[in-house]
Amino acid sequence: MVRPPPLGELPPSYTPPSAAPQILAVSLKAPLWLRAYFQGLLFSLGCRIQRHCGKVLFLGLLAFGALALGLRVAIIETDLEQLWVEVDSRVSQELHYTKEKLGEEAAYTSQMLIQTARQEGENILTSEALGLHLQAALTASKVQVSLYGKSWDLNKICYKSGVPIIENGMIERMIEKLFPCVILTPLDCFWEGAKLQGGSAYLPGRPDIQWTNLDPQQLLEELGPFASLESFRELLDKAQVGQAYVGRPCLDPDDQHCPPSAPNHHSRQAPNVAQELSGGCHGFSHKFMHWQEELLLGGVARDLQGQLLKAEALQSTFLLMSPRQLYEHFRGDYQTHDIGWSEEQASTVLQAWQRRFVQLAQEALPANASQQIYAFSSTTLDDILQAFSEVSTSRVVGGYLLMLAYACVTMLRWDCAQSQGAVGLAGVLLVALAVASGLGLCALLGITFNAATTQVLPFLALGIGVDDIFLLAHAFIKAPPDTPLQERMGECLRRTGTSVTLTSINNMVAFFMAALVPIPALRAFSLQAAIVVGCNFAAVMLVFPAVLSLDLCRRHSRRLDVLCCFSSPCSARVIQILPQELEDRTVPVGIAHLTTTVQAFAHCEASSQHVVTILPPQTHLVSPPSDPLGSELYSPGGSTRDLLGQEGARQKAACESLLCTHWNLAHFARYQFAPLLLQTQAKALVLVFFGALLGLSLYGATLVQDGLALTDVVPRGTKEHAFLSAQLRYFSLYEVALVTQGGFDYTHSQRALFDLHQRFSSLKAVLPPPATQAPRTWLHYYRNWLQGIQAAFDQDWASGRITHHSYRNGSEDGALAYKLLIQTGNTQEPLDFSQLTTRKLVDKEGLIPPELFYMGLTVWVSSDPLGLAASQANFYPPPPEWLHDKYDTTGENLRIPAAQPLEFAQFPFLLHGLQKTADFVEAIEGARAACTEAGQAGVRAYPSGSPFLFWEQYLGLRRCFLLAVCILLGFLTTQGSRNLRAAQALEHTFAPVTDGAVSTLLGLLMLAGSNFDFIIRYFFMILTVLTLLGLLHGLVLLPVLLSILGPPPQVVQTYEESSQVPSSAAPQGGGLRWGMSSNLPQHFARVTTSMTVALHPPPLPGAYVYPASDEPTWSPAANNSTGSGSRGLGPASE
Repeated sequence: MVRPPPLGELPPSYTPPSAAPQILAVSLKAPLWLRAYFQGLLFSLGCRIQRHCGKVLFLGLLAFGALALGLRVAIIETDLEQLWVEVDSRVSQELHYTKEKLGEEAAYTSQMLIQTARQEGENILTSEALGLHLQAALTASKVQVSLYGKSWDLNKICYKSGVPIIENGMIERMIEKLFPCVILTPLDCFWEGAKLQGGSAYLPGRPDIQWTNLDPQQLLEELGPFASLESFRELLDKAQVGQAYVGRPCLDPDDQHCPPSAPNHHSRQAPNVAQELSGGCHGFSHKFMHWQEELLLGGVARDLQGQLLKAEALQSTFLLMSPRQLYEHFRGDYQTHDIGWSEEQASTVLQAWQRRFVQLAQEALPANASQQIYAFSSTTLDDILQAFSEVSTSRVVGGYLLMLAYACVTMLRWDCAQSQGAVGLAGVLLVALAVASGLGLCALLGITFNAATTQVLPFLALGIGVDDIFLLAHAFIKAPPDTPLQERMGECLRRTGTSVTLTSINNMVAFFMAALVPIPALRAFSLQAAIVVGCNFAAVMLVFPAVLSLDLCRRHSRRLDVLCCFSSPCSARVIQILPQELEDRTVPVGIAHLTTTVQAFAHCEASSQHVVTILPPQTHLVSPPSDPLGSELYSPGGSTRDLLGQEGARQKAACESLLCTHWNLAHFARYQFAPLLLQTQAKALVLVFFGALLGLSLYGATLVQDGLALTDVVPRGTKEHAFLSAQLRYFSLYEVALVTQGGFDYTHSQRALFDLHQRFSSLKAVLPPPATQAPRTWLHYYRNWLQGIQAAFDQDWASGRITHHSYRNGSEDGALAYKLLIQTGNTQEPLDFSQLTTRKLVDKEGLIPPELFYMGLTVWVSSDPLGLAASQANFYPPPPEWLHDKYDTTGENLRIPAAQPLEFAQFPFLLHGLQKTADFVEAIEGARAACTEAGQAGVRAYPSGSPFLFWEQYLGLRRCFLLAVCILLGFLTTQGSRNLRAAQALEHTFAPVTDGAVSTLLGLLMLAGSNFDFIIRYFFMILTVLTLLGLLHGLVLLPVLLSILGPPPQVVQTYEESSQVPSSAAPQGGGLRWGMSSNLPQHFARVTTSMTVALHPPPLPGAYVYPASDEPTWSPAANNSTGSGSRGLGPASE
């Protein structure tokens, strides 16, 4: 019995004449059966789409177009809190609690100016530099906007801290006009700081009162004979107002308005700026308004003794009211009664003023000045985020036009039968529609859009979707030679549908897994990307096959590509292959390369202008051509392109140009790339290179840092970007608060509250207060105030000005202490005068008696507005208003209402030195640990502020996303040695994988034009590197690994021996005749061929060849009579 040649020496397309092929799964039967079953389903789907391609295309476009209309209801989210804080997370719950108690808005909004020298590193602590800073700040403070028929300046909308309530109406109105805005500026160390305050008041007989000429002590003396201002005088004394600004040195002593009370007024000497700014500055109140040095100066340098020598930056901060505060302040006021005053109008006024503030401040200094000013406001940030979230129409249109051009050019062919330029155009447009429909579906599902959606997703989805378009188009044009015309689409989906399905599912699963990231902006982006990939998959698998089927009809109708209204000029080409019998020659056993050498003559008929190619009989068996892979790399037969591209040795030079027209990536992979790559030396170099790359990548992974700088989401080259860069470099300060909740007894937890504050203050990142200043917390201010009035009471009691029955002769503070000491907290007997000498407002341990805690809180809030404002306590519920009347004779003023138990209070802190994400994480962990320890003592507290809002997610945020391009399926389903199968896999996948990678890079290329570092750094660069690495892994490393360690083929061909041979009778109408030669061994056969082919148009690769006389007609709507299940399992061409 004759044995067939070894399987490793036979190409898969070769079938011995005496054998009937049988496909057997030698291993992995279950996966192979599952894949075969799925491929059968895809084959049936493709055949049905081909039969009804017109209907499928119409219904598909209609469905996708309807979904795309959902973009009309899309919502773009620009609120940083909504974009960054995870829903139902710890931070979200804490934020909800804060808003529930305090409302939606912060107490104030900040507008900032930063000044630096144009020459980097230059000292800015000079009178000239501060003079320029004054010029810019003064310009900004004089901003006015006109809206709703009113003029709005800084004094009307600024935040004023702790305005006292005065019983005298005239004095109260004057104080309200004069009370200064909160402006944190280095100019407050000098008299010139008063120029930024715009308030003024008028008194008969003297010039307008302004802070530049106001001496509060002198004013109170002048008003003393006309009004009782003792309580107000005590308030100013406690706040240590003194002479306010007129007692400070003049920055320019030659200024004609420099007051005589200024220390350098008479000497006319310029002050020592570094000495004056050392330790910070004060507002009009030395006790409650201390601006620490770190808030004012940046890039400082000190000598060995710690004395300030130089600084590189100055900063001034203007505080404005929130829209709610501005609305409440002017509600019912005579200035707004005629304009329908609302909170929306208040917000509009603030935004207009802030924009004007930034514009004028940045233009305040001349272009040739030695200093430069950067201005910033919260409204500017909102404007930037809004602009960042808008879709760039020009970039989207440019990107899609570029992809259209690439798809059309790369799929055009000289051979009209294989040209698919129109298919490329239609595919890109289909992907664009699928992207729009996916985003529309997201909008209908209520998924909000954000900057990543509008700036990145359209280009990323385009690159991913076009990959599958190239894969299907390549597979469709290279179908097997025996595929019936009616089954072309089914065969294409059977061979490539599995790969497209797996990659699409993998992409969707990856994006859905990325939705587990606890950041809402990234979660929304991931969900939208997954849905868009799903829509791309539906378009590629359902609608694009209909496009391919229509293009097949176009080619069958002999129409030009793209310009399908015109007939093809090569539609009547005729190829003749005349019969010739093989000579009796000995052919070595094991030859696996059957070739046909043809001498071609081509000429153009002048009458019909048709190209006629005649192939005379020159058929014979020859040895395989020279091939770097030896007999392993075979030449598949049956391709029209291969037939027309073959030459005889004698006519090689004549047809050189014809071969050039048929060069493509598959030809390059087969004849140049694969032979070079699969050499032993090349394999070794590849393994060494990728091993080194792996080691370098692992080392680089250890250097990856979490974090997102605000400068990344601001356009480069803008003034806002320059401000944020300067702020990050010189002023890395963050205002935070330690919030205490309800649910525990404040009165009995005072020691735990002090311990919590002490532990929080000891954190490395917390900026300590100056040694001369008490801690800025409400509990410290409250206790110190109680100790102060207790001391005043003790003095009045010792001097006899206060007795058991009278306090009218005592001081204001002594009278307040008298009223508090007699309180019992009992509603039945609220007063007990015997307690005046038996109790203290603060005990020896520094704790407030629990029964006095909430009544004393009511008195402190009403009597010490400056201290309350400085503490930033933000009590909820707010204590009731209670006015002290020292001369009340009814006794009703003795009853003090107790404040309700606190549910919200906060301790303010400043964090500094936070540059990297690791710094933020360390500070957050320390703060959380302090709150946890306090919780064990019964105190419920949590930290609040922007670091905890935007950086807490990084405590556990470490995710890795991997991207790979795999051609393993082509390796598993081909046969032969490992080198042969790796080369075949490369030939099948090189072109579509390369085209897919290039299309992805073209989609990403549009991201490179973004002005935002966020887009370039975190999307363009990362995705580009991943795409290139994936391409190298798939086309270089993986083939080498498969050629060395690849698994055996999942499908092999076996042959049953048979004594029956086909009849050697002459075929009818031409064909192939197999016969046995009587004088040849059984290993060899005599082959005679006789074939005439007429092409109208040229036969498509994989189509049946019919005689010209009985060629059937086909249309997309024709029924498939062969049945979709008749096709067997064949090697995939992924």
